[in-house]
Amino acid sequence: MEAAPLRATPRPIPSVTGALRAIEAVLLRSGQRTARRNAWTSVLEDRRRARDRYDAEYVLEAAATRRPHAT
Repeated sequence: MEAAPLRATPRPIPSVTGALRAIEAVLLRSGQRTARRNAWTSVLEDRRRARDRYDAEYVLEAAATRRPHAT
């Protein structure tokens, strides 16, 4: 009985993100990875809240000065 011929299948080229995550997995333990991701999520949330505060301040100031085009 003959074995089936092997075919070489191309491997997908890893993305930069995938490569960075692989390096991160080697260098950092899972707890540190989680902490970094949580910290980055907090940064993004802080930026969103700051933008919301700025928008609310703009609307309130526009309402106080009665500029109709600002609201």
